[in-house]
Amino acid sequence: MPDRKPWTAAAEAIDPALVPRRRLYTGCLMPGIGLGTFGSDHVSHQAVADAVITAAAAGYRHFDCASVYGNEARIGSSFRELFASGLDREQIWVTSKLWNDKHGEHDVIPACQKSLSDLGLRYLDMYLVHWPFANHHPPGCDVASRSPHAQPYIHANFMRTWRKMEELVDRGLVRHIGTSNMTVAKLRLLLRDARIKPAVNEMEMHPHFQQTEFFHFLLENGIEPVAFSPLGSPARPQRDRTPEDSAPIEDPVIVEIARRHATHPASVCIQWAVQRGQTPIPFSVNRSHIVSNLQAAVADPLTPEEFSAIEKIDRNCRLIKGQVFLWKEGQNWEDLWDLNGEITPE
Repeated sequence: MPDRKPWTAAAEAIDPALVPRRRLYTGCLMPGIGLGTFGSDHVSHQAVADAVITAAAAGYRHFDCASVYGNEARIGSSFRELFASGLDREQIWVTSKLWNDKHGEHDVIPACQKSLSDLGLRYLDMYLVHWPFANHHPPGCDVASRSPHAQPYIHANFMRTWRKMEELVDRGLVRHIGTSNMTVAKLRLLLRDARIKPAVNEMEMHPHFQQTEFFHFLLENGIEPVAFSPLGSPARPQRDRTPEDSAPIEDPVIVEIARRHATHPASVCIQWAVQRGQTPIPFSVNRSHIVSNLQAAVADPLTPEEFSAIEKIDRNCRLIKGQVFLWKEGQNWEDLWDLNGEITPE
């Protein structure tokens, strides 16, 4: 559990006005770095809730949540504490996500209402479809786990879910809707058919997995890219680890830039992400890490030479592969990601 202090008492706080912001296609401004809250596989829910208080004290105003993390009720207690201490609801940006077992037309709105209740909020700034598959799995399962009812991506089914996401906007329960773990091929179909297009797509991005083509596709279509695992997810679940994985914070190019700037390689990864134009959402319950990540977002920019050097170390190394969302035996995790530009058929 972090060494928690009242949110108003952090001497090392960064002025939130200095943090870069991303203008969404609606005209709303989203803070350009957030605190991720997926740590429930290795830290307690209370530790994550305490980290929210720590982050708010440091100057964070963007919090990325999800129902499947199991900690939204605890985080809601932290929000209530923050509001009681003087933080205004309009000053923070809160995202949550629809889990895979709630894609049914009668499940979307109640699922969002449950997150709102747990978080103690009247509305969400952003609500995402967590994965484009309705396939789900028990907590803590191994990488070979498969839902007996798993299906491939079926666009007609996804659009039924998306229509209810649009209804959430109509009802004023959420201000924006978006996607997560999508591909270009799937997003092309959604952009064609959506009444309310996604405002963001949340995706894995770090110096060893830059997703350059997808990144530019999003920007060209007015969708803001939000980057999970911006440091290469060093604490990711064991089931997501494979022998070919690499660690961007250990890359010699990143390490050398960090040495020149007298900072940590993690800070260089955050600087690169913010400077590139994506919104990183690093997770930590460590006070010094929480603060240093935010400090990196407002640090002097990398030089053009340093930025170019990082562009050249992309290894196309996806770390969060999603094997548990496959729908039949004998598949490879790559079937989830439409690598040939076409949606993998049934």
